[in-house]
Amino acid sequence: MKIEEVKSTAKTQRISAHSHIKGLGLDENGVPIQMAAGLVGQESAREAAGIVVDMIRSKKMAGRALLLAGPPGTGKTAIALAIAQELGTKVPFCPMVGSEVYSTEIKKTEVLMENFRRAIGLRIRETKEVYEGEVTELTPVETENPAGGYGKTVSHVIIGLKTAKGTKQLKLDPTIYESLQKEKVEVGDVIYIEANSGAVKRQGRSDTFATEFDLEAEEYVPLPKGDVHKKKEVVQDVTLHDLDCANARPQGGHDIMSMMGQLMKPKKTEITDKLRKEINKVVNKYIDQGIAELVPGVLFIDEVHMLDIETFTYLHRALESAIAPIVIFATNRGRCQIRGTEDIVSPHGIPLDLLDRLLIIRTLPYNKAELLQILKLRAVTEGISIEDEALSALSEIGANTTLRYAVQLLTPAMLAARADGCQRISPAHVSSVHTLFLDAKASAKILTQHSDKYMQ
Repeated sequence: MKIEEVKSTAKTQRISAHSHIKGLGLDENGVPIQMAAGLVGQESAREAAGIVVDMIRSKKMAGRALLLAGPPGTGKTAIALAIAQELGTKVPFCPMVGSEVYSTEIKKTEVLMENFRRAIGLRIRETKEVYEGEVTELTPVETENPAGGYGKTVSHVIIGLKTAKGTKQLKLDPTIYESLQKEKVEVGDVIYIEANSGAVKRQGRSDTFATEFDLEAEEYVPLPKGDVHKKKEVVQDVTLHDLDCANARPQGGHDIMSMMGQLMKPKKTEITDKLRKEINKVVNKYIDQGIAELVPGVLFIDEVHMLDIETFTYLHRALESAIAPIVIFATNRGRCQIRGTEDIVSPHGIPLDLLDRLLIIRTLPYNKAELLQILKLRAVTEGISIEDEALSALSEIGANTTLRYAVQLLTPAMLAARADGCQRISPAHVSSVHTLFLDAKASAKILTQHSDKYMQ
């Protein structure tokens, strides 16, 4: 008899370039630890980012922007992601690349505005009237079918609910009976029914039945405290873009014409300024009433030099809006021409009037010791075992070429080691892989040496 063990079907998590980043790695006084939370070095940049996080948390940063500037491979994207990790999952974080605005379907400014709205959250607190308790009775009352025939229909359902404080008997609509059946509600289950919408939620089996013999692993919940009829606070998190989309697409009927209309529509719905203004009015009304609160998130625009003069002027207006997120730009360019202009050269390819509004954080190239630490961290993240000598050889390569190239050599070196029947990467594997692949500098050198052999 053959017995095989089945591997888990749970989706394995992909390892991306920044999987190892868990936060900014600061101590309780906001001072950066040399190597912590997946970040190495860049102490001054991380300390500055920590101050920005404090400003965001105290809601003193809305409508301002930050620029991370430094050579390629110095951890600009890593610091932006670390800021998002520090803020937590409740704060919306929307990453985009400068070239994303050049869409074939919608305007450049519309792409920017859409991402702006994605980065602004709205926390809605709703007080709902609910009936909550353990089901003591569930009796459907049947009547003759009004359409004739032999069948009977449910006219209403009598349900008994019990809490620690008392009991109540309710007469419910037949539609609620259908949702009770869908939730597989039985006597002895703890449920709650929303008074306004009639939505039913089964929370689990009452723990008084915990001793009953049951093959299925049942979740037991305690008997609810308080009255059967009570008010419950429900918190919902949505982004302004979710609200825009919900209101921009009218729900058509099921007839042929409306179906055809939906097919004929362009792929992306361009949301009008008029609709956004209406949504902002409703949002402001909710905020004034105390029903909702605004959660300004973070919009991260990488390769900001790819934006052109039109989008930069639009950013001015968007940043000054009453409802604006915190914007983080990142660029690796020095002085270069502003895209969309003929002869205007500016630092980082950003117009001077916009640069004037930004807080600028500089990232510096890593030294050899820091490269070694980063490579060690990446090897652990990717589950690669490597000898210390091989690691120092790889950091030497990284110092002469780039950090990204050294990190990219890790996996090929591991495959070379496995081909040799080794479990760990040795210096020989690193040097053999280094001879197989070219880095950007080596490739550029070959191009200049043999320029006559390539097409111009």
